[in-house]
Amino acid sequence: MRLIVCEKPSVAQAIAAVLGARERGDGCIRGKDWIVTWCVGHLVELAQAAAYEERFAKWRLEDLPILPERWRYAAAQGKKKQLDILRRLLSDKTVDSVVCATDAGREGELIFRLVYDFCKCSKPVHRLWISSMEDTAIRDGFEKLRPGADYDSLYRAALCRSQADWLVGINSTRLFSCLYGATLNVGRVQTPTLALLVEREAVIAAFVKTPFYTPVLDLASFTASGEKMEDRSVADAVCSVCDGKDAVVREIKRQDKNTAPPKLYDLTTLQREANRLFGYTAQQTLDYTQSLYEKKLCTYPRTDSRFLTEDMVPGLPTLVSAVAGKLEFLPARLPLPVNAGQVINNNKVSDHHAIIPTPTMGKANLDGLPAGEQSILHLLAIRLLCAVGEKHSHAETVVTVECAGHLFTSKGRTVLREGWKAAEQAFRAAFKEKPQEDDADGGRLPELFEGQAFSSVSASVREGFSSPPKHYTEDTLLSAMESAGAEDMPAEKVNCPTGAREATLGCAERKGLGTPATRAGIIEKLVKSGFVARKSKQLFPTEKGVNLIAILPDTVKSPQLTAEWEHMLGRIERGELADAEFMRGIADMTRSLVSAHAAPDQAHSAWFARPAPASVGACPRCGSAVIESKKGFFCSGRDCRFALWRGNKFFTSKKKEITKPIAAALLTEGRVFIKELYSEKTGKTYDATVVLEDTGQYANFKLDFERRGRS
Repeated sequence: MRLIVCEKPSVAQAIAAVLGARERGDGCIRGKDWIVTWCVGHLVELAQAAAYEERFAKWRLEDLPILPERWRYAAAQGKKKQLDILRRLLSDKTVDSVVCATDAGREGELIFRLVYDFCKCSKPVHRLWISSMEDTAIRDGFEKLRPGADYDSLYRAALCRSQADWLVGINSTRLFSCLYGATLNVGRVQTPTLALLVEREAVIAAFVKTPFYTPVLDLASFTASGEKMEDRSVADAVCSVCDGKDAVVREIKRQDKNTAPPKLYDLTTLQREANRLFGYTAQQTLDYTQSLYEKKLCTYPRTDSRFLTEDMVPGLPTLVSAVAGKLEFLPARLPLPVNAGQVINNNKVSDHHAIIPTPTMGKANLDGLPAGEQSILHLLAIRLLCAVGEKHSHAETVVTVECAGHLFTSKGRTVLREGWKAAEQAFRAAFKEKPQEDDADGGRLPELFEGQAFSSVSASVREGFSSPPKHYTEDTLLSAMESAGAEDMPAEKVNCPTGAREATLGCAERKGLGTPATRAGIIEKLVKSGFVARKSKQLFPTEKGVNLIAILPDTVKSPQLTAEWEHMLGRIERGELADAEFMRGIADMTRSLVSAHAAPDQAHSAWFARPAPASVGACPRCGSAVIESKKGFFCSGRDCRFALWRGNKFFTSKKKEITKPIAAALLTEGRVFIKELYSEKTGKTYDATVVLEDTGQYANFKLDFERRGRS
């Protein structure tokens, strides 16, 4: 019997249906030869700092840096039940091997391996590696299962990413939070991303617009422009000389140009386009595309490739025809050529090929899809048709006109062949999207010839201003994240073996901040943490975000440094760098960061100053104030360990929580009367007085029924 471990219940159901497993079990689906089960995202995660030493429950400078010698893991909050199901199935004697069927990427590999190791399983593992949830793709994937060991380097890269984020996040956040007396979340990727936003706003704020002036001739049927000038008087002088004079066409240059079809979408370019056209956030686009993938309507979304592989060539004509048939806005007789060579490149496909619709789209009823999913599917469909289409051709004409010894130029553009842009324009029209400037035929010139004269032309000055950089949108921020630090990266040449898309070692370079799969989550985290605000499509750093970047060193906010780390993770994934070497570098950087910041910058301390938290009561051990926090009530004394945890087992077993009034009563009176305490033995509730009994090491509680009426 083989156990298949999927990442989500919906994926498990699709795989079970293909394999003929139909018997529903507890957290699984059983068949004759297969048991299909699932995780719910991460079931196992890195343990909190307090799991290593109890003193780490408090945030204190003297405890930093926290550098675990041996990493510990724990069940993810609220997911213990499903983890126990997987533990039972992995240890089931009837199961002789395991198939990892989590998402085929770095994070999916980590989700499975952590569960496998946490449950102490040693059974042989094979890997299912697919880019589509269609039945044929699933069957083909099971026929080509690979040994799990082939993906060890992918797992090591994922583990290093996870551990590096923990080290930088825990130590940097505690360091600067303690220094400045406020919760300041610092992250390996999110902080450099915030720095990009802060830097852009600083440039915009410092920008001083400058005017420029352009002499313009009005030639009745078209206009011609002179050179831009910074001095208004010079431009006025040119117009004064030319106004009312005759002009002559001195030169006409025509050049035929071709515009190649666009590439297919990877996740980042899809997110950018969806933000620009529809205003979707990066996370929304990922969610919509993931849902389409699980509905078998598109291929795997978390990809960094914009090409397909050679084995996909035979199916392209049928796919293009099926997809086009579902796009009602396309002209009836629109040519549908399939130039496969434009989208095929094995060397530029790493874990997964570009995102494209599946043949299922041609048979599906799309009207029932949510609006967001319909929009994304239409984007994927039209991009496929454009990418395999013919080149777009146009003629560009540049006319030079002389007037009173001064030269003026005018440009015109004429479409010779629509090519791939015919499909794109139909899409834009359907979604009421204005054509981009470089797509338009604007500026069409009349029929002209060299030597042609224009009498008594009118001349005037057109005033313009230099423009500041634009505020970031998710479109442009994703682009900046993707390219951050790329100019400082060494050029790579990687020779990919045949069948590279099925291999573990990716051939595409991973540069920039984060990966296509993580960038959306980074942006959302910045917004939720209060460092970034959304206004329409634009993103702005908040005052809190600007202040945070001002106090942080380049070590944690430099996009170039973080991009280099991401580059190194890619090398680990390709087996070119030892994971231990990478982690040593992260640990050394963390030590240096802590040692270099022993005290806050006094000039910036006031930025994060806030009133001291009110005391809930006096500590029974040392007499210091006990302060409330998210996880409970803690003594403010530097060396005292007294704590009343909200999740205390005594209270949770009675279905109660230590609230502020309860904590205050326990600290002042040593007891508190509580109604409707739950009895695990009888299932009934009762009233009693809870008494605090502090041993000096542990805060214990007992029930006093004799003093029931006291509070």
